[in-house]
Amino acid sequence: MTIPEYPQFAPISLDMRDDLYPSLNLIKDGISEFTFSNLYLFRKTYGYRVSRLPGTTFIIEGTKAGKSFFYVPCRLPPLEVLEKLMASHDYLKNLSESQADANRAELEHSDYRVVEDRDNFDYLYRRTDLAELSGKAYHKKRNLVNAFLNSYSYEQKPLREDNVPDALAVLDEWREIKGMDGDYAASREALELFETLGMRGCVYYVDGRPAGWCLGEPLAKGRMFAVHFEKACDRFKGIYQFINQAFAQALPQHYVSINREQDLGDEGLRQAKMTYRPSGFVIKYRVVRAAGVSPAAADEVAASIAPPLVAAV
Repeated sequence: MTIPEYPQFAPISLDMRDDLYPSLNLIKDGISEFTFSNLYLFRKTYGYRVSRLPGTTFIIEGTKAGKSFFYVPCRLPPLEVLEKLMASHDYLKNLSESQADANRAELEHSDYRVVEDRDNFDYLYRRTDLAELSGKAYHKKRNLVNAFLNSYSYEQKPLREDNVPDALAVLDEWREIKGMDGDYAASREALELFETLGMRGCVYYVDGRPAGWCLGEPLAKGRMFAVHFEKACDRFKGIYQFINQAFAQALPQHYVSINREQDLGDEGLRQAKMTYRPSGFVIKYRVVRAAGVSPAAADEVAASIAPPLVAAV
Protein backbone atom coordinates (compact mmCIF):
# COMPACT_ATOMS: atom_id res chain seq x y z
CA MET A 1 0.00 0.00 0.00
CA THR A 2 1.25 3.47 -0.86
CA ILE A 3 1.51 5.84 2.09
CA PRO A 4 -0.97 8.67 1.41
CA GLU A 5 0.01 12.33 1.47
CA TYR A 6 -1.13 14.51 4.35
CA PRO A 7 -3.90 15.20 5.33
CA GLN A 8 -4.87 11.65 4.38
CA PHE A 9 -3.82 8.78 6.70
CA ALA A 10 -3.84 5.00 6.29
CA PRO A 11 -3.31 2.14 8.77
CA ILE A 12 0.27 0.89 8.89
CA SER A 13 0.67 -2.28 6.84
CA LEU A 14 3.54 -4.66 6.23
CA ASP A 15 4.00 -3.53 2.65
CA MET A 16 4.86 0.01 3.85
CA ARG A 17 8.18 -1.26 5.25
CA ASP A 18 10.17 -0.40 2.13
CA ASP A 19 8.99 3.22 2.38
CA LEU A 20 9.35 3.69 6.13
CA TYR A 21 12.39 1.59 7.04
CA PRO A 22 15.14 3.58 5.24
CA SER A 23 14.12 6.92 6.75
CA LEU A 24 13.59 5.51 10.25
CA ASN A 25 16.91 3.66 10.12
CA LEU A 26 18.79 6.93 9.55
CA ILE A 27 17.42 8.66 12.67
CA LYS A 28 20.38 9.26 14.98
CA ASP A 29 18.62 9.75 18.34
CA GLY A 30 17.80 6.08 18.96
CA ILE A 31 14.15 6.40 20.02
CA SER A 32 12.96 2.82 20.46
CA GLU A 33 9.47 3.45 19.04
CA PHE A 34 10.86 4.81 15.78
CA THR A 35 11.50 1.56 13.95
CA PHE A 36 9.22 -0.03 11.44
CA SER A 37 9.04 -3.21 13.51
CA ASN A 38 7.91 -1.41 16.64
CA LEU A 39 5.32 0.66 14.80
CA TYR A 40 3.95 -2.33 12.92
CA LEU A 41 3.84 -4.70 15.89
CA PHE A 42 1.98 -2.19 18.09
CA ARG A 43 -0.28 -0.86 15.33
CA LYS A 44 -3.38 -2.40 16.93
CA THR A 45 -2.45 -1.34 20.46
CA TYR A 46 -2.32 2.34 19.50
CA GLY A 47 -4.32 2.38 16.28
CA TYR A 48 -1.35 3.70 14.32
CA ARG A 49 -2.01 5.40 11.01
CA VAL A 50 0.58 7.02 8.77
CA SER A 51 0.77 9.92 6.35
CA ARG A 52 3.56 11.44 4.30
CA LEU A 53 4.80 14.99 3.82
CA PRO A 54 6.87 14.60 0.65
CA GLY A 55 10.49 15.60 1.15
CA THR A 56 9.92 16.39 4.82
CA THR A 57 8.74 13.65 7.19
CA PHE A 58 6.24 10.96 7.94
CA ILE A 59 3.40 11.62 10.37
CA ILE A 60 2.20 8.75 12.53
CA GLU A 61 -0.92 9.19 14.62
CA GLY A 62 -2.38 7.05 17.36
CA THR A 63 -4.39 7.05 20.57
CA LYS A 64 -3.52 6.21 24.19
CA ALA A 65 -5.83 6.32 27.19
CA GLY A 66 -8.47 8.20 25.19
CA LYS A 67 -6.04 10.90 24.02
CA SER A 68 -4.85 11.35 20.45
CA PHE A 69 -1.18 11.94 19.65
CA PHE A 70 1.15 12.06 16.69
CA TYR A 71 4.82 11.44 15.95
CA VAL A 72 7.04 13.25 13.44
CA PRO A 73 10.10 11.00 13.66
CA CYS A 74 12.32 12.46 10.95
CA ARG A 75 11.86 16.21 11.44
CA LEU A 76 9.23 18.77 12.37
CA PRO A 77 6.85 19.71 9.58
CA PRO A 78 6.36 23.34 8.51
CA LEU A 79 4.68 25.42 11.20
CA GLU A 80 1.38 25.69 9.35
CA VAL A 81 1.13 21.89 9.15
CA LEU A 82 2.20 21.52 12.77
CA GLU A 83 -0.55 23.92 13.83
CA LYS A 84 -3.15 21.81 12.02
CA LEU A 85 -1.85 18.64 13.64
CA MET A 86 -1.84 20.20 17.09
CA ALA A 87 -5.40 21.40 16.53
CA SER A 88 -6.58 17.89 15.63
CA HIS A 89 -4.59 15.94 18.26
CA ASP A 90 -4.07 16.27 22.00
CA TYR A 91 -0.28 16.33 21.87
CA LEU A 92 2.89 15.64 19.92
CA LYS A 93 4.68 12.64 21.42
CA ASN A 94 8.34 11.53 21.34
CA LEU A 95 9.92 14.70 20.09
CA SER A 96 13.62 13.82 20.09
CA GLU A 97 16.26 15.72 22.01
CA SER A 98 17.88 16.94 18.80
CA GLN A 99 14.52 18.16 17.48
CA ALA A 100 13.75 19.87 20.78
CA ASP A 101 17.11 21.62 20.83
CA ALA A 102 16.70 22.84 17.27
CA ASN A 103 13.05 23.93 17.50
CA ARG A 104 12.28 24.83 21.12
CA ALA A 105 12.49 28.59 20.62
CA GLU A 106 10.16 28.54 17.63
CA LEU A 107 7.70 26.20 19.33
CA GLU A 108 7.52 28.21 22.54
CA HIS A 109 7.23 31.44 20.54
CA SER A 110 4.19 29.82 18.89
CA ASP A 111 2.55 29.18 22.29
CA TYR A 112 3.52 25.53 22.65
CA ARG A 113 5.25 23.98 25.63
CA VAL A 114 8.07 21.44 25.20
CA VAL A 115 7.98 19.14 28.26
CA GLU A 116 10.31 16.30 29.21
CA ASP A 117 8.44 12.97 29.20
CA ARG A 118 10.44 11.06 31.83
CA ASP A 119 8.14 8.03 31.87
CA ASN A 120 9.02 7.41 28.23
CA PHE A 121 12.79 7.95 28.37
CA ASP A 122 14.61 4.94 26.92
CA TYR A 123 17.26 3.40 29.18
CA LEU A 124 20.72 3.11 27.63
CA TYR A 125 23.43 0.76 28.84
CA ARG A 126 26.97 0.22 27.63
CA ARG A 127 27.06 -3.16 25.98
CA THR A 128 30.32 -3.98 27.78
CA ASP A 129 28.76 -3.18 31.18
CA LEU A 130 25.94 -5.66 30.64
CA ALA A 131 28.25 -8.25 29.12
CA GLU A 132 30.84 -8.12 31.91
CA LEU A 133 28.83 -7.16 35.03
CA SER A 134 32.10 -6.12 36.64
CA GLY A 135 32.59 -4.05 39.78
CA LYS A 136 30.77 -3.62 43.05
CA ALA A 137 27.67 -2.09 41.44
CA TYR A 138 26.87 -5.42 39.73
CA HIS A 139 27.67 -7.70 42.67
CA LYS A 140 24.07 -8.86 43.17
CA LYS A 141 23.56 -9.41 39.43
CA ARG A 142 26.71 -11.53 39.23
CA ASN A 143 25.56 -13.62 42.18
CA LEU A 144 22.22 -14.34 40.52
CA VAL A 145 23.87 -15.22 37.22
CA ASN A 146 26.42 -17.47 38.93
CA ALA A 147 23.70 -19.22 40.92
CA PHE A 148 21.82 -19.85 37.66
CA LEU A 149 24.94 -21.18 35.93
CA ASN A 150 25.70 -23.48 38.85
CA SER A 151 22.15 -24.81 39.09
CA TYR A 152 21.27 -25.63 35.50
CA SER A 153 22.68 -26.82 32.22
CA TYR A 154 21.94 -24.15 29.63
CA GLU A 155 22.28 -23.34 25.96
CA GLN A 156 21.92 -20.20 23.84
CA LYS A 157 20.86 -20.48 20.21
CA PRO A 158 20.28 -17.73 17.62
CA LEU A 159 16.60 -17.31 16.85
CA ARG A 160 15.86 -19.13 13.61
CA GLU A 161 12.73 -20.33 11.87
CA ASP A 162 13.12 -23.85 13.26
CA ASN A 163 13.20 -22.77 16.93
CA VAL A 164 10.42 -20.18 16.80
CA PRO A 165 7.99 -22.82 18.18
CA ASP A 166 10.28 -23.14 21.23
CA ALA A 167 10.12 -19.39 21.83
CA LEU A 168 6.33 -19.45 21.38
CA ALA A 169 6.04 -22.16 24.03
CA VAL A 170 7.91 -19.91 26.48
CA LEU A 171 5.64 -17.00 25.55
CA ASP A 172 2.52 -19.10 26.20
CA GLU A 173 3.86 -20.14 29.61
CA TRP A 174 4.75 -16.53 30.42
CA ARG A 175 1.16 -15.43 29.68
CA GLU A 176 -0.31 -18.26 31.73
CA ILE A 177 1.87 -17.51 34.76
CA LYS A 178 1.30 -13.74 34.56
CA GLY A 179 -2.44 -14.18 34.14
CA MET A 180 -2.62 -11.33 31.66
CA ASP A 181 -1.93 -10.71 27.99
CA GLY A 182 0.31 -7.66 28.30
CA ASP A 183 2.24 -7.46 25.02
CA TYR A 184 1.50 -11.10 24.16
CA ALA A 185 -0.01 -10.37 20.73
CA ALA A 186 2.87 -8.14 19.65
CA SER A 187 5.43 -10.62 21.02
CA ARG A 188 3.87 -13.52 19.17
CA GLU A 189 3.71 -11.64 15.88
CA ALA A 190 7.32 -10.48 16.36
CA LEU A 191 8.46 -14.09 16.62
CA GLU A 192 6.40 -15.18 13.64
CA LEU A 193 7.63 -12.31 11.45
CA PHE A 194 11.15 -11.73 12.80
CA GLU A 195 12.87 -12.45 9.49
CA THR A 196 10.46 -10.30 7.47
CA LEU A 197 10.89 -7.44 9.96
CA GLY A 198 14.69 -7.73 10.06
CA MET A 199 14.80 -8.52 13.78
CA ARG A 200 17.29 -10.78 15.54
CA GLY A 201 17.41 -12.56 18.86
CA CYS A 202 18.24 -15.70 20.82
CA VAL A 203 16.42 -18.62 22.39
CA TYR A 204 17.63 -20.04 25.72
CA TYR A 205 17.33 -23.62 26.92
CA VAL A 206 17.57 -24.99 30.46
CA ASP A 207 18.19 -28.70 30.92
CA GLY A 208 17.39 -29.14 27.23
CA ARG A 209 14.00 -27.42 27.29
CA PRO A 210 13.09 -23.92 26.03
CA ALA A 211 13.15 -21.44 28.90
CA GLY A 212 13.56 -17.94 27.49
CA TRP A 213 14.12 -15.71 24.49
CA CYS A 214 14.81 -12.12 23.57
CA LEU A 215 14.37 -10.19 20.36
CA GLY A 216 15.29 -6.76 19.05
CA GLU A 217 16.92 -4.81 16.26
CA PRO A 218 19.59 -2.23 15.47
CA LEU A 219 18.79 1.47 15.52
CA ALA A 220 20.56 4.86 15.61
CA LYS A 221 22.43 4.07 12.37
CA GLY A 222 23.57 0.72 13.76
CA ARG A 223 25.36 2.09 16.83
CA MET A 224 22.69 0.86 19.23
CA PHE A 225 20.68 -2.33 19.67
CA ALA A 226 17.13 -2.11 21.03
CA VAL A 227 15.79 -5.07 23.00
CA HIS A 228 12.06 -4.94 22.28
CA PHE A 229 10.97 -8.26 23.83
CA GLU A 230 12.37 -10.50 26.55
CA LYS A 231 10.41 -13.40 28.04
CA ALA A 232 11.42 -16.29 30.28
CA CYS A 233 10.11 -19.02 32.54
CA ASP A 234 10.89 -17.37 35.85
CA ARG A 235 10.67 -20.61 37.78
CA PHE A 236 14.39 -20.70 36.98
CA LYS A 237 15.88 -18.28 39.49
CA GLY A 238 18.26 -15.81 37.85
CA ILE A 239 17.21 -16.55 34.30
CA TYR A 240 16.41 -12.94 33.39
CA GLN A 241 19.79 -11.76 34.69
CA PHE A 242 21.45 -14.61 32.77
CA ILE A 243 19.66 -13.71 29.52
CA ASN A 244 20.50 -10.04 29.94
CA GLN A 245 24.21 -10.81 30.23
CA ALA A 246 24.36 -13.64 27.70
CA PHE A 247 22.64 -11.64 25.00
CA ALA A 248 24.93 -8.63 25.57
CA GLN A 249 27.90 -10.97 25.24
CA ALA A 250 26.51 -12.40 21.99
CA LEU A 251 25.97 -9.03 20.31
CA PRO A 252 28.69 -7.87 17.87
CA GLN A 253 31.12 -5.40 19.41
CA HIS A 254 30.15 -2.57 17.05
CA TYR A 255 27.02 -2.06 19.14
CA VAL A 256 28.19 0.48 21.70
CA SER A 257 24.88 0.77 23.57
CA ILE A 258 21.88 -1.40 24.34
CA ASN A 259 18.51 0.34 24.50
CA ARG A 260 16.15 -1.42 26.91
CA GLU A 261 13.22 0.91 26.33
CA GLN A 262 11.14 2.84 28.86
CA ASP A 263 9.62 2.18 32.28
CA LEU A 264 6.24 3.82 31.49
CA GLY A 265 6.18 5.37 34.95
CA ASP A 266 6.01 2.05 36.77
CA GLU A 267 8.09 2.46 39.94
CA GLY A 268 8.99 -1.23 40.23
CA LEU A 269 10.13 -1.40 36.63
CA ARG A 270 12.02 1.88 37.02
CA GLN A 271 13.86 0.56 40.05
CA ALA A 272 14.74 -2.67 38.22
CA LYS A 273 16.11 -0.78 35.23
CA MET A 274 18.11 1.54 37.44
CA THR A 275 19.82 -1.39 39.20
CA TYR A 276 21.63 -2.09 35.94
CA ARG A 277 23.22 1.39 36.13
CA PRO A 278 22.19 3.02 32.85
CA SER A 279 24.91 4.98 31.10
CA GLY A 280 22.30 7.49 29.91
CA PHE A 281 18.83 7.95 28.49
CA VAL A 282 17.21 8.64 25.16
CA ILE A 283 15.37 11.78 26.23
CA LYS A 284 11.93 12.36 24.74
CA TYR A 285 9.59 15.33 24.91
CA ARG A 286 5.91 16.06 24.55
CA VAL A 287 4.62 19.19 22.92
CA VAL A 288 1.33 20.58 24.23
CA ARG A 289 -0.70 23.66 23.53
CA ALA A 290 -0.01 26.32 26.16
CA ALA A 291 -1.72 29.47 24.91
CA GLY A 292 -3.19 31.44 27.77
CA VAL A 293 -1.77 29.22 30.54
CA SER A 294 1.28 29.50 32.75
CA PRO A 295 4.27 27.15 32.35
CA ALA A 296 3.23 25.38 35.56
CA ALA A 297 -0.28 24.84 34.22
CA ALA A 298 1.12 23.55 30.94
CA ASP A 299 3.21 21.05 32.87
CA GLU A 300 0.02 19.88 34.58
CA VAL A 301 -1.57 19.40 31.17
CA ALA A 302 1.43 17.32 30.07
CA ALA A 303 1.22 15.23 33.25
CA SER A 304 -2.49 14.64 32.73
CA ILE A 305 -1.83 12.94 29.39
CA ALA A 306 1.03 10.81 30.61
CA PRO A 307 0.47 7.09 30.04
CA PRO A 308 -1.10 5.20 32.94
CA LEU A 309 1.03 3.00 35.17
CA VAL A 310 1.33 -0.60 34.06
CA ALA A 311 2.35 -3.68 35.93
CA ALA A 312 6.02 -4.60 35.77
CA VAL A 313 6.77 -7.65 33.65
